[in-house]
Order: sequence, then structure tokens, then C-alpha cells
Amino acid sequence: MFKNKRVLVTAGPTHEPIDPVRFIGNKSSGKMGIAIANVLKENGALVDLFLGPVSQLIENSDYNSLKKFVSSSDLFNLVKESHLNYDIIVMCAAVADFTPKEYKNNKIKKQDGVDELNLELKKTTDVLAFLGENKSKNQIIVGFSLETNNAEENALKKLSKKKCNIIVMNSLEDEGAGFEVDTNKVTIYDDKKNKLSLNKLPKPEVAKHIAEYLYNYSK
Repeated sequence: MFKNKRVLVTAGPTHEPIDPVRFIGNKSSGKMGIAIANVLKENGALVDLFLGPVSQLIENSDYNSLKKFVSSSDLFNLVKESHLNYDIIVMCAAVADFTPKEYKNNKIKKQDGVDELNLELKKTTDVLAFLGENKSKNQIIVGFSLETNNAEENALKKLSKKKCNIIVMNSLEDEGAGFEVDTNKVTIYDDKKNKLSLNKLPKPEVAKHIAEYLYNYSK
């Protein structure tokens, strides 16, 4: 199905460092992205997997390459130096929107009489927007949209604004979807105004449907 196609899949969370022992993160387990990488690999793609800080062990590690990242800036640097090498990029990683404005070289200690800690944040580089703005001819960019309200409206806005070809939307309003679970319930949209809604399924099964959708889109 994807024989000899060069594919990049990003998966997992980012950890934005505050000090040597603390970070801002999210609950992404990386399970959805890893499942997609495995399905594409099993269908002939040459898959590079960029993987964030996850606890899941990679059982089938025979990817074309496996690279690890921690922060959003780590991921951006990896993507920036290699994004033009791929036919397809699947941005499944849950990238932080904000990162601490200042990193403390030493662990922040409690101080007597001080009951609050004010932490200033700044925007991270928007990796998906960078890919949309800089994609090569015929390159396919797949984004993900995790929503808590106005799910379809927000997903379609992201599809257009980030110049993706395909967006996969899932909502935290749906039980058994999103982070830290083995199932997902998604709706897939593309820039040709097509739409596919799936019932709740195990993430490996969702990955198969996403791969099939991607294949039909690319024909």
C-alpha cells in the first residue's frame, strides 16, 4: 500500500522544562502515534518515528529510524532538518502550546512566607504550521486535533489554518477517546471536503482506518 514511501510519524508528549526536576507536560501516551507508525511500516512504508518521553516499550523497533525528543524545541529541530525528505508526515505528537519563559538552572525551593510561585510562559514554535507553510510539492501533511468543545468547528479551522491535507479529530468529551486509554473515537477530515467518522475502536484498529484513508487520499 505504501511501498517505499518515506513517512515521518511523530508521537507522544513534550515536556517543557521548568528546572532540572520539573516540567510542564500533557497526558499523551504515544499509543496512537506508535500504532500508526506500525501500520504504515507493515504496509511497506519506510517509517521514521520521532518519539517523545513515553513509558510504552517499542516492541517492533525495526523502523527506518527511531529518534527521541523531550521538548517542543527538540521536536521542531528534528523536523526542521528533515521534513523535506518525506512523502507523508503524520504529526500525532501532542506538542505543548506554551513553555516556561525562563529555565531555572537549579531546583526551585520553597521559601518561608512565600505561598505562591508565578511562572511566566511563552508560545512554543508551531511545528504543524511550519510544516504546512513549508511542505514540498505533493507532500501530504496529517495533523491531529484534540478538542474539548466545538470539536468539528475547531478541527476544520485547524485543517485550514495549518494548511494540512488531513486532520484527525478526537474529543475528550467522548468516553474512551484521547489520552491514556487504549481506544479512540475519531473523525477524519481532509482539504477535499471529505469526512469519515469512526466509532470507538482499539487504537491499532483506528490506525488501520487512518492508513486506509491516507492511501485513498493519496491515489
